[in-house]
Amino acid sequence: MTPVTEKKQPSDTSVRIATLIALPVVLKKLGYEPAMVLSEMGFELSLFDNPENLISYAKRSQLIKLCVNKTGCLHFGHLIGRRTDTSSFGLVGLLMQQSTNVATALHSLVRFAHLHVRGAVIYLEEKNDQAFLGYSIIQPGTVAHEQIEDGAVTIAFNILRNLCGSECHPSNILFAHRKPVNTRPFRQFFKTPLSFDAERSGVLFPASCLQQPVMGANPEQHRLLQKQIDQLENSFRGDFAEQVRRVLHPALLTHQASADNIAALFSIHQRTMHRRLNTCNTSFQKLADESCFEIARQLLENSSIKLSQIAETLDYADASAFTRAFRRWSGMTPSVWRERYQHELTA
Repeated sequence: MTPVTEKKQPSDTSVRIATLIALPVVLKKLGYEPAMVLSEMGFELSLFDNPENLISYAKRSQLIKLCVNKTGCLHFGHLIGRRTDTSSFGLVGLLMQQSTNVATALHSLVRFAHLHVRGAVIYLEEKNDQAFLGYSIIQPGTVAHEQIEDGAVTIAFNILRNLCGSECHPSNILFAHRKPVNTRPFRQFFKTPLSFDAERSGVLFPASCLQQPVMGANPEQHRLLQKQIDQLENSFRGDFAEQVRRVLHPALLTHQASADNIAALFSIHQRTMHRRLNTCNTSFQKLADESCFEIARQLLENSSIKLSQIAETLDYADASAFTRAFRRWSGMTPSVWRERYQHELTA
């Protein structure tokens, strides 16, 4: 049996093992032998020896689900996130640590996160006096959704703490899933107001933190790291449709998903974007519908958010308009979808 690294280069749904590197330690602390648990999915413990090893996003989520089922620990993802921070992001993490200020560091994280994970997106929104560092899963059919979100939000919190020290105090921690039975581990760790059944997952914090300098940053080191990452990005750049898909998710969640806005992100005209997508055998509307459906599906399955709130999140005029769109995507109403999913969970 050999360690699963799957591909030498990132695929559209691969993720570095780095953010799961603490999984064996967490299993052991919960009283389980890591090698035994991993073997049930055909993995060897040596998979975790090198943070650069790759695993598919789907198998990563299945592995987390297996660990939750084995241990009965419903905050397993959060425990992994506690042991993960900026250093787990390889070259991107080093670039962040050498950035002039927190804003530059986080923008680098957002821009180059695809070099680390291909099944989700990280985004930064600045609005008035608040900033939001968010995480959104774009891989359809992902399991252990809540666990992955819990881990990602915990990592985002750790990243802000790494960059800002004790000077920045988050305003709120948001989770786009139902409130867990036991919130004590979350309250003890974050010591910050928690919001469950939110429209999106991430950390809300004062925008003033973005201007804080990153202590110990070296401009020359930043320049050299930037050069390495630019070369790496050129080697692993996905097709244009995949690039559009990756920016659509956060754009939808921040109400910036018009064709003009998305085209502007690539510094091209809307007509040029449509032509390039046509050569990829897809269209902007098709990609937008796919992204809307994925976000809606996640909120229906993992949260108790009302249909009117989901409609508002996705910029529909009202719940009726959203219901018609969802029926077109799935063949059923969002209410029926939610009921069927809950029935499958309890069956």
